[in-house]
Amino acid sequence: MPDTFTLLIDPLPYDAVVDDQALQATFREVDAAEPALRVGELSTQRGDGIFETLAVVDGHAQELRPHLARLQNSARICDLPAPHLGQWEAAAARAAAALPDTGEQALKLVLSRGVEHGPAPTAWLHAFPAADQTRARTEGLRVVTLDRGFDLGTPDRAPWLLLGAKTLSYAVNMAAIREAHRRGADDALFVTSDGYVMEGPTSSVILRHGDVFSTPAPSGAILRGTTQVSLFEHLAEIGETTEVRDIPVSELETADAAWLVSSIRMAAPVRGIDGRELPVDPRTAAFNAYLLSPRD
Repeated sequence: MPDTFTLLIDPLPYDAVVDDQALQATFREVDAAEPALRVGELSTQRGDGIFETLAVVDGHAQELRPHLARLQNSARICDLPAPHLGQWEAAAARAAAALPDTGEQALKLVLSRGVEHGPAPTAWLHAFPAADQTRARTEGLRVVTLDRGFDLGTPDRAPWLLLGAKTLSYAVNMAAIREAHRRGADDALFVTSDGYVMEGPTSSVILRHGDVFSTPAPSGAILRGTTQVSLFEHLAEIGETTEVRDIPVSELETADAAWLVSSIRMAAPVRGIDGRELPVDPRTAAFNAYLLSPRD
């Protein structure tokens, strides 16, 4: 069974009513090593598109519907056609069925504005083996805080910055990770210029103060993390206290534990913030056991 899978998708209108045969006819399997996109594709020329990445664990696409809901929200923010959720669910199911039924894979869904004065929109799905995250999940990460360059109110004043959408324009995010490496850390934690905690370049942040788990409130500047939401639901079910609120940067200095959580890495404990050591919370293993269990 192949460990990669690529599907080109002919996007349907969000409200199209089609049977399964017509739905499957909108998919075309391609070899990921072969050319598939036009030179004028705006996703590659301008980063003009949106995406979601989710895990496929032992053949199960994790949190598919929350990811599709976030894809739908990103499309709204970016003035892209609303995705046909049934079509994307069918595409993800086809990919999961084609992948190995053991181990961890990453599944990326992409919706682009297409080609200027040409076919639009364009869409595709690509699945590939996920990197081994054992070290991050067990030993943890050292992070540094980096100024994101705007204050907490910027998204309300400037919605055209698309700060709440998961767009393909990830150059800043990758530059932040490179800067973290230059400073001797594993990852970065964005903060606002007026002193509030945001998120990692590819993750959400969770802090623990005593028995209370908290995460920054989603806003136009902070992407709602599917993994964070799922873990908070689990914590509530087992009787833990959670808070979603604006978190001042000063609270990083008083946290008893912290995690960066994301769809592929799952829960990575933070063992250092700006040089301040933090213990790896022993509950981390249980968090990852939950996050790696089948979740819809």
